[in-house]
Amino acid sequence: MTATQPKNLVISIGVDTGGTFTDLVLQMDNQIYTHKLLSTPDNPAQAVLQGIKEIISQASDLGHIQYQLNITHGSTVATNILLERNGAEMALLTTQNFEDLIEIGRQNRAELYNFDVDQPEPLVPSPRRYGVVERMLHTGQPQTEIDYDQLGQLINQLPEVEAVAVCFLFSYVNPAHEQITVDMLQQKFGQTSISISASHQILPEYREFERFSTTIANAYVQPKMQKYLHFLDAKLTEQFGPPRTIGQPKLQIMQSNGGSILVKTASQIPIRTALSGPAGGVIGASAFSQIAGYDRVITFDMGGTSTDVSLCDQKISLTTESKISGVPIQIPMIDIHTVGAGGGSIAQVDVGGALKVGPESAGADPGPACYGRGNFPTVTDANMFLGRIEPNHFLGGKMELYSAHSTRVINTLAQQIGQPQTDTAEGILQIANATMSRAIRRVSVERGYDPNDFALFSYGGAGGLHACFLAESLSIPTVIVPPHGGLMSAMGMLLADTVKDYSQTVLWSMDQDIFQRLSNRFSQLKLQADQEMQLEGISSDLIQYQLSLDLRYVGQSYELNVPFETEFDTLFHQLHKQRFGHSRPDFQIEIVHLRLRAVGLNEQTDIGKNPKLLEQDSQATGQPFTQKSVAFGQPLITNFYYRRDLLKNEIILSPAIVFELSTTTVIPPNFTGYVDSWKNLILSPV
Repeated sequence: MTATQPKNLVISIGVDTGGTFTDLVLQMDNQIYTHKLLSTPDNPAQAVLQGIKEIISQASDLGHIQYQLNITHGSTVATNILLERNGAEMALLTTQNFEDLIEIGRQNRAELYNFDVDQPEPLVPSPRRYGVVERMLHTGQPQTEIDYDQLGQLINQLPEVEAVAVCFLFSYVNPAHEQITVDMLQQKFGQTSISISASHQILPEYREFERFSTTIANAYVQPKMQKYLHFLDAKLTEQFGPPRTIGQPKLQIMQSNGGSILVKTASQIPIRTALSGPAGGVIGASAFSQIAGYDRVITFDMGGTSTDVSLCDQKISLTTESKISGVPIQIPMIDIHTVGAGGGSIAQVDVGGALKVGPESAGADPGPACYGRGNFPTVTDANMFLGRIEPNHFLGGKMELYSAHSTRVINTLAQQIGQPQTDTAEGILQIANATMSRAIRRVSVERGYDPNDFALFSYGGAGGLHACFLAESLSIPTVIVPPHGGLMSAMGMLLADTVKDYSQTVLWSMDQDIFQRLSNRFSQLKLQADQEMQLEGISSDLIQYQLSLDLRYVGQSYELNVPFETEFDTLFHQLHKQRFGHSRPDFQIEIVHLRLRAVGLNEQTDIGKNPKLLEQDSQATGQPFTQKSVAFGQPLITNFYYRRDLLKNEIILSPAIVFELSTTTVIPPNFTGYVDSWKNLILSPV
């Protein structure tokens, strides 16, 4: 830094805490810096704070120049709480005689012919579910007024809990009884001693089971999430605040819907952050692919623990139906399908003597055997054994790997299944690839899309090792591997807009005045959204609104979402035809939900078109730095490249392996590749 530089320097950092690594991307002026370090599962904030310190030091010696620090953070904390079932001790207050609704559920079975399926335990055990004397009708009129005396006795007799969920029937129509209960709880316990989640605030929609489940999940994760977010916010101010920065560091939290919100908002509805890391990746992948001229892509994010895939047909796909650890979560989120196949997925012999890979993972600690602490063979160890990962080039040579450890655990597994070592390693990769291939079919073929019409956008630390093999098995014609692909989730967080979603259940049938009636309701939602977006620090001129409707044929149980346009009914028939292979234009349509998505545009960063990111390295040779034998069914001499040495538009001779800080890319012998003008690796079958 020089003394003549402006003092209103803005530093923006995207942080993604994954199961194995914590990824960071920093943008300062026209410079991009990247960093990757092992996650600290016991205290995720430790890796976040350490990573921010190290990447700022890497960027420059800022000296006495003050700067504005903006951080967007994607967290796995809420997800891990649900997966590990270590959330809050909590109670449920619900309409009397509906205390067991969350345990009864929908009676759907994932395995139709398996009568011994174990259902996940409810987050609130039966002894802590309490019935309140009250009953609201679907019209919003009370059938039974709330019994203040009985409610007061229940509240006074509550055991010591950290959180309470309040879920009454038809509160999405009339929340009066829920609000009375919330007020009485706050009078008893104060504003901060326990967390209170009311369903009309968390999810004001019909379908009581999903509404109850989502609200309970929010209450379950809220105390720990609040503690984590407040701790991180305070430490950022302590370590990176004034006088080093202009004002307090601004911390925003990534949501599952692909937008960011302030810490205060995220603390109130933390369930919206549950899948924030994968959401950041899709945001980045969509932006980078469109810049490169590909508007139809399947995103493929393979990390250390899992693989996340999503289909983007000119825009990001959204859904309101998801499950985390068997818990239905019905909030707007990017439509991502996750499978337990990652670099750390453990290979083992199942009870029938067959080879099995995942979903169990070695995670960051102990990690794959080649990290030096683990004793289980993983997908990463199989790639190491076959020569597709180089011990001296992992994380740009910053992390030492031990190939002898991979050889040891692969040998042990090979003896158990009675197969040669190379066949065992290749078998591990084939099984992992099959699992990921099914995930891609789930978001494409099963929804009426042909994978052949899409490009596969590969990222994540392990994505480049497997992308070409998946594309070949699914007849996908093009693979795109962006620069810094192993850090795409953190990249996406820098690109994220501020987003808030609103919904309202109407259950209206079509009539002559329907468009005007819907427009009036949307106007009411816009007023609420405008007020809340200003609290997020977004000026009204930067807010865009996306309006849509959940529609179904009368008598159906589930809906399809379509944009709110003049001919929205025609759009619904077309979408129904695409998704299910048939439509009934002669059937009556029912409007179930109105949905409004308020987007506060991010004007701070345009990382995808950053000129420094696109510059050709002046030292690039276009030549491999060495050649080695790698197993591709048989040993083949393979070109080893540093990614920085690749020249734009020059054909890369295969087989080849390309190394960079955040990921490794394998180009099999039946593929060819080149670098486009945006520095993406474009790979295609020969």
